[in-house]
Amino acid sequence: METMKAILSRRSIRRYTEEPVSRDLIEELLKAAMNAPSAGNEQPWHFITVDRRPMLDKLADIHPYAKMLKQAPAAIIVCGDESMEKFKDFWVQDCSAASENMLLAAHGLGLGAVWLGVFPAEKMVREIRELLNIPMHIIPFSIISVGYPAEEKESKERYDASRVHSNTW
Repeated sequence: METMKAILSRRSIRRYTEEPVSRDLIEELLKAAMNAPSAGNEQPWHFITVDRRPMLDKLADIHPYAKMLKQAPAAIIVCGDESMEKFKDFWVQDCSAASENMLLAAHGLGLGAVWLGVFPAEKMVREIRELLNIPMHIIPFSIISVGYPAEEKESKERYDASRVHSNTW
């Protein structure tokens, strides 16, 4: 898929078919994530892949906006590693870039995905950390729900020239 077309047509997909997502496709998403830019090229991320129904259901119960995980065949939890920080708190931007790369890659591969924010919601961070046995220096940042789309969404024009300022406000 051509890059601009992928960016402009990607939509958050919350309904999936029952078809499982192959390990090879999950690995492609992880490759996309790990090729995201990061501050000082530190790459302070870790990823947890989840494809077991009981775990997906528990994640859906923890996150108030993640009910689609009850039908999703897979999810990837993006985590930031504070022990790898070269520049304090830039792991948030790095994990954001990794999350977006996965969304675009999923779309380009014919998958549907949605970004579910976790950090900085302390209760969700704590509960997901406990559920998945995540060490204290690792922070669950986002959940990317992944599957084959069972819905189609039209692209929306979001460009707004009134939000563009040239040289000064």
